[in-house]
Formats: sequence, C-alpha cells, structure tokens
Amino acid sequence: MIIGTSGHIDHGKTALVKALTGVDADRLKEEKARGITIDLGFAYLPIESGDILGFIDVPGHERLVHTMLAGAGGIDYALLVIAADDGVMPQTREHLAIIDLLGISNGIVALSKADLASAERLVEISRQIRDVLAGTTLADAEILPVSTVSGEGIDAFRARLVAAARVATRHAADSRFRLAVDRCFTLTGVGVVVTGTVLSGSVTIDDQVVVSPSGLKARVRSMHVQNRPAQRARAGDRCALNLAGDGITKDAIQRGNVVLTPSLHAPTDRIDARLRLLSSEAKSIRQWQPVRLHHAAAEVGAHVVLLDDKPLAPGEEADVQLVLDHSIATAVPDRFVIRDASAHRTIGGGSFIDLRPPQRRRRTPERQAQRAALAIADHTEALAALLQTSPFAWDITAFLRDRARPESDENSLIRELQLVALSTGATRVVLTITYWRQLVSDIIAQLTTFHAENPDRQGIGRELLRLSSKPRLTVPVFTVALARMAADREIVPDGAFVRLASHSVRMLAKDEEAWDAIAPLLAGETRFRPPRVRDIANETGRPERDVRRLLKLAGRMGRVDEVAHDHFFLRDTVHEMVGIVADLSAAAHDGSFTAAQFRDRVENGRKVAIQILDFFDRHGVTLNRDDIRRVNKHRVDLFGPLVQSSSARNGRGSSPVGCPDFKSG
Repeated sequence: MIIGTSGHIDHGKTALVKALTGVDADRLKEEKARGITIDLGFAYLPIESGDILGFIDVPGHERLVHTMLAGAGGIDYALLVIAADDGVMPQTREHLAIIDLLGISNGIVALSKADLASAERLVEISRQIRDVLAGTTLADAEILPVSTVSGEGIDAFRARLVAAARVATRHAADSRFRLAVDRCFTLTGVGVVVTGTVLSGSVTIDDQVVVSPSGLKARVRSMHVQNRPAQRARAGDRCALNLAGDGITKDAIQRGNVVLTPSLHAPTDRIDARLRLLSSEAKSIRQWQPVRLHHAAAEVGAHVVLLDDKPLAPGEEADVQLVLDHSIATAVPDRFVIRDASAHRTIGGGSFIDLRPPQRRRRTPERQAQRAALAIADHTEALAALLQTSPFAWDITAFLRDRARPESDENSLIRELQLVALSTGATRVVLTITYWRQLVSDIIAQLTTFHAENPDRQGIGRELLRLSSKPRLTVPVFTVALARMAADREIVPDGAFVRLASHSVRMLAKDEEAWDAIAPLLAGETRFRPPRVRDIANETGRPERDVRRLLKLAGRMGRVDEVAHDHFFLRDTVHEMVGIVADLSAAAHDGSFTAAQFRDRVENGRKVAIQILDFFDRHGVTLNRDDIRRVNKHRVDLFGPLVQSSSARNGRGSSPVGCPDFKSG
C-alpha cells in the first residue's frame, strides 16, 4: 500500500513519517538546511505480514503544490496532517480538495503536535476538521492525535496504517504496464534509474518497454520494489527500474513521462473529460480558458473547450475537451486535476473519457451519446454502450489500448458480447450481430433494387454502395465486409463494382458471336497495347458504333475496362497490370515507382503507359504525387485478388459466434 502525506507547510508531515518509519524523507541538502520539504521524499515500513508500506512525503508550501500533485497521483491511502496549534490552513483545504478530486477514498487524519494543545483544543480542532472533511472522499476518515516530540499516539497510528494495509484491495495486475516517472537519476555501475508508482499491470526483468511520450525504447535490466530487489513489480508498487537502451539517459527522461508496455505507446494532446469545478471558485470556467493540467506525475499547459451551451459554474460538472500544449501518456478513466494558468490555486478536476476525440462536430447528439458510453468505467459495459452509438462499428484494439486493458480482452469481449470482427492489418473493428445483419440486409436490398432497374448493368460502384449503406464503414473495413459477404456467397465484388451473386449481365447470341471475334484482338502479346475501337472496327469490318456498344456492354459485365476513351483492356490484363505496379512498389525501399519503370515492364509507349496509370489513379489503386506513384494497399484488390503472403493468408484464425474474423488482403 502506498501512503501519501498531505497538509499545510510546517504541520509535521516529514517528522511524522520519520516517527513511523525511522526514515528521514528529506534527502536534499537544501531541505535539511531550511527545515522544509521541497521535493518528493520516500520512506518504507516493513510490517509483520511481509508486506511493505510505502510513504510518499510531499511539500506543503503553496508554491510547491505542483510537486505535491506529482506524488499524489500514485497513492492508495491519504495521510492528511493538520497541526493542533494551527488548525485547518489554506494548503490543508487545497490538499484535501486534490485528494477529493483524485477520488482517493481511503485515508486518515493525523492531528499533529498534540503536545502543544489542551484536551479542549483537541476536541475543538477535531470538530473543525470534521466539518472541513464533510462532503469529501475523506468524510468518514478517523482523526487521531499524535506527537512526534512526546511519542503520543505514534504506535496507535502505525497500527491503524497496518490494519488498513491488511484490508486494502490489491490492484488488478491484468492490465497493461504503466509506471508514472517522478524521478530519474544515474547510479555508478548501474546506469539510468527511474522511480515511480506502477499505475497498472506488471513488469519483469528483461521486459521491453517504451518511455512515452518520447517513444524511447528500453529494456528493464533490474528493479527494486518497495525499496527491495525484485524480479517483478505490480500495480500499486513503488518501483525503481534500471533501464538500458539507445538514447536512454538521465536527461532524456523527465518527471511526468510514463514507462509502459510498447503496445500502449499512443500519446495524445486532445482529451475529452468530465470536469468538476470546485465550489470555492469565484468565477465560471470560460471558453478556451488556459489551465495547468496535472495527471499522475505530469504537468502540462492546456485550454478548456466547453461542450455544453452554458458556462461551467462553481460546484458544477460537465463534459469538456482539453487541448494540451504537448502530448502526454494516459489512459481512460484516469483522474486529473487542473489549476489556474498562474499555478496559484487548484480549481477543479475529474476523469478522462476519450483520448482520441474529434476536433469538429463535438456537440452533436451523436457525439454526446458516444461520450456518455465512453464515460462508463467498466470496459465491457462501455463497449456494449458504444456499439449502440453511431457509426455502430468501433476499433476494439484502440478502445482497449486507451484503457490499458490486456490484448487478450479482444477475444473475450467478442465472445461475451457476441460481436462480429472485421480485421484490417493492426486494426480490428467490431459491431453487434444486429448491426451486421442490418448492413448485410441493406446492401442486398440496394443491389436487388439496382439490378431490377438496371438489368444490363454490372452492379453498383463500391464507393457509392459504401456511402449509401448503414452502418457506414471506412473504406478498408467495408472492403473486408464485402469479402465476408462474398465468402458467404451473397454478393460478388466485381472490379470497381459490387453485384449480387445471382446476378449476371448476359449478351444476346449475336453479341456473343461478335465478342468471340473481338476478344482475341485484346489478348495475347498485344494485351498491354490493344487496338482502339476504330482499329477494331476496321479490322473486323463492323460499324464503329456497334463495336463501342459491345465493349461498353462487356465493361458492364466485368470482361473489359475502358482505360481511356475508346481504349478497352481485358479485365484479366488490368488485373495483371495491377500486379506489375504492386511488384514495382514492393521492389522500392520507399514503395514508389515512375511511369518509365512501368512502361518498361509492359513494353509499351509512354502515352499508353501514362493513360493506364491515370486510370489506376482515378480508381485509387495508385496514389500519384508529382508523377511519383505508390500503391494504395486498400484498393490493390479492386480488379481481383492478388496473391497473398502466407502470413496474410493465415490471418488470426476464427472469431467467436462461429463467424470468420475477416481481414483485408
């Protein structure tokens, strides 16, 4: 259990910690010379159970509240110290407000310097303290008189802390690892050491970690937990990690950084949050008000964007968006505190809701519903509620990452909530069975109506179908959804079009006879430079308009594609050329290629090669910037599936509910 002191300057916090543990938490020369705590101090108390109580001693001066906050973010148990001679003072109230805003509900009050007060004074001060505690998370905290001079009450106070540790709830270690850094230093013969409180998960020696938000990679060489050598640290532990890696130096790691599991490294500078403004504030929060944001050991400047139509008045709470001066590493639903821009007073705090909120359309009913779902603390209930909000399909990988939940929760949540999973690379989008069936029904209904009205047309364009389908999916996820429907033999993705599996455009007998004469002219060695409509008409003796009509019909049937005006290529040839540009892209270290490289591969003239590449550009198969092209991996299968690597074919296996977990190619 980690115990954090709090209280006004010179009320005896450090002296009490020393009386309880025998350790002087003031480690700096200046602290000893001036007799006040300036930076965080640490002490440890072994108890009979074998556990160790960790103490974080914080400064009480009003100018050092930011340091107090760096320590308070990682404590389990609040030790509020109030001197019997002074009573409740300004920093007593501010520290208590911070404890309340951080949601720390376990704690005790030490009525220090009891030797300086009469029995009547102790009763009076205790009554005053109880009134101040009312309405906070420490409303029911015990108040015990102690004196570090006479020793009065010290043993009883220590016994209370030991008893609290016995019944304290152990932090769950199934989340992914995060440690909030409050100190970084070097030791001779050891190297760089960071200390902090483990916020979630666990870490062992030789684990690979990342320092966020900088992104520096490191390995855990050794560690101390609760001031003792250890092999493993868990959530709730005070921990010192010896880190090694490229760029890992004392100056590269700052207080406020977070050492975490590599998959959690996704810092953010924009956060939706639930904010409560202290009732002691004289003014409401105004739009774009500058503040100082404190989270764990981090402090950063921020601006408050109000998401309601009215100002946030003292004593009220509301959803806001926090726009940070620079990125931090955090998780939902971590708690935070804000102070005024000059860092003179604490004004409010709350909990984070969403680490990836939109910059625009922040007040729409759809966004309000999303925030309400994301504000639910339980991750299972939150995801279930989120999947009932627009767009009804959400990235479960990002959802769990932003809550520091283990990756194994993906499959368990899919099973528990009976979800359909659609995977595209590192992203796994899920939606409920109900909304999946709605999507399938909507697509089939649109195609059925289209085919009835346009029996001679191939199908609906992919993008048009995506934009008109509900729920609306992103392009990569929609491609995977179509592949799933195609595997179920409901639809057929046919080049840039989609049709029902039962639909086919048929030629009349005379058109089939004409096609049989024309098709060979588009194949063979000249397939990359086939004749144009006029040339085909001259060679076959057919009217030019009839040849054009026939090739247009063949295009609707997916047999050919009109790459340029009156210049038709067989679909198989177009598919082959997509493979060529994919090969050119794969062969380049940066994935780029030129028109000249493509021209040489197809042994064609520059003009025709450019027309072909422009055709690919229009369909999104290639991305053109200053005549340098790259392949768009999300559209490379537009004219037919390319051969996949073994890893792509293997995929992730099957999803629950007896449904394949579909992936993009």
